[in-house]
Amino acid sequence: MWLTLGVAAVVLVIDQLTKAWAVSRLENQPPVQVIGDFLRLDLVRNPGAAFSLGTGYTFLFTGIAIAVIVVIIRTSRRLDSVWWAIALGGMLGGALGNLSDRLFRAPGGFQGYVVDFIELPHYPVFNCADMAIVGSAILMVILTLRGIDLNGSRPSG
Repeated sequence: MWLTLGVAAVVLVIDQLTKAWAVSRLENQPPVQVIGDFLRLDLVRNPGAAFSLGTGYTFLFTGIAIAVIVVIIRTSRRLDSVWWAIALGGMLGGALGNLSDRLFRAPGGFQGYVVDFIELPHYPVFNCADMAIVGSAILMVILTLRGIDLNGSRPSG
């Protein structure tokens, strides 16, 4: 459990620091080209979920994030796998990062906009919490495909 919470804390701190930096440096500014046309920084406030879907359901996404956080914390109490602890910690940290935007950013509690600022070609703008969530989901798929249980064991055969 402590590894899960530690990974979550690191992800949350990185996410909040980069969002604070993005708001202070990119707000009301033109996009910043970082690597040619491949990577640019462009501040966007997202009222919806991934890919700006469901912009009228911010309150619902907040509730889902809270439920995911509770399930991860409960699950982490019975983990014996380092890799599952890292995956769930990344997911928890990402969920907490975006949830904190929903709770504390305009336009108000439970309906705040998520700060996104990293842009790749032909892909929606995202943030560090989103990267942690996606990376954790990929790790979870790999662990599942390899047959690694939450306790770190593999079924025989």
